[in-house]
Amino acid sequence: MADRDAEDAAALKSIGIDLDAVRAAIEENFGAGTLRLPRPAPKKKGLFGRLSLSAAGHRPFSARNKKVLELSLREAIRLKHNFIAPEHIALGILREGRGLAMLILAERGVDFDVARERLTQSLNTPAA
Repeated sequence: MADRDAEDAAALKSIGIDLDAVRAAIEENFGAGTLRLPRPAPKKKGLFGRLSLSAAGHRPFSARNKKVLELSLREAIRLKHNFIAPEHIALGILREGRGLAMLILAERGVDFDVARERLTQSLNTPAA
């Protein structure tokens, strides 16, 4: 997991985003531990526990989350990709243009056009 975090931090740094600063800003706005994943709820025993339709810890997407995912799909289609990568989601966030992510990026002085260009280049560059 630490290797993946380092890769993510390096990729974000290449487009002018400091991952640690973004994490700090999120925790400042939403409280310490906000980024920690919730523990799964204990499974219910018995017949009704097995037939339960609600997933443990499931939170429905907000309207903005749904819009960002739709825009991410549109970005993937625009680039003729048959998958949605984190870069597509970042492009969807940039295209949607509102919300906390955009506020944090703006406060950090990220040039949105440069970020879009570099994300697109990253998606179109074959992996070595």
